[in-house]
Amino acid sequence: ARRKAAQGGGRRRAGHGRRAAGPAASAASGTAASAPLSRVEARRQARARKDPPSVIASRALGETFITIGVLMLLFVTYQLWYTNVLAQQEAGGAASNLQKEWDGEGARSAGAFSPGQGFAIMYIPKLDVKVPIAEGIDKNKVLDHGMVGHYADGQLKTAMPWDKKGNFAVAGHRNTHGEPFRYINRLNPGDEIIVETQRTFYTYEMASILPQTPPSNTDVIKPVPPGSGFTGPGRYLTLTTCTPEFTSTYRMIVWGRMVDERARSQGKPDALVG
Repeated sequence: ARRKAAQGGGRRRAGHGRRAAGPAASAASGTAASAPLSRVEARRQARARKDPPSVIASRALGETFITIGVLMLLFVTYQLWYTNVLAQQEAGGAASNLQKEWDGEGARSAGAFSPGQGFAIMYIPKLDVKVPIAEGIDKNKVLDHGMVGHYADGQLKTAMPWDKKGNFAVAGHRNTHGEPFRYINRLNPGDEIIVETQRTFYTYEMASILPQTPPSNTDVIKPVPPGSGFTGPGRYLTLTTCTPEFTSTYRMIVWGRMVDERARSQGKPDALVG
């Protein structure tokens, strides 16, 4: 019994000693860790924490590329989307103003038109297109405003819809600025294209398409265009636009033949009803 009692007392004293040593050791280690650095060591650590010039340069270059990328994205968004919004608003307003002018008192009679002046409205029911037609094919005055332009200058002068013979030729954007002719490649023979003027609806049927030709090929707007399938004088329609999409390398041509002439007082053609 005395030996057991003596052994138990020794173990309790040893445990008490270990518990006492713990805080002392911690305090000693904390004191050593928090010891102040010399000035030389502090400067070394500060230099080690600084980024090298190569890292700084690469970071600046990366930020520059990001800024350029954001600006390019904004420009592309403006070109592909916002120009369409603006042009469609302008074109819609021009078409409405034309119809109000035609229906109002003192409406202008058909005749000569000044460059950029709207004088007709084109409908392509299959493509859900309604776009005003203006005189001339000037990019800044006509095409960029979402309108279709009539070839009417110098050697490129073409007929009007009301002429008894000739080729009524127009140009329009395929991409951006309203892109009224974006999907004319989807037209098939027999699809209707309607031109509304102050007094008359002129209905054409799509006849043929030339998928690609150089911009220098002005024969496509002649009174009897080669390659159109027309064999003699008549009342024709020619649509021209750029191709491939988002480029102006070549031109796409769509030809049509007039099949109906209807006074506005008689109401809309069947293709526009409903």
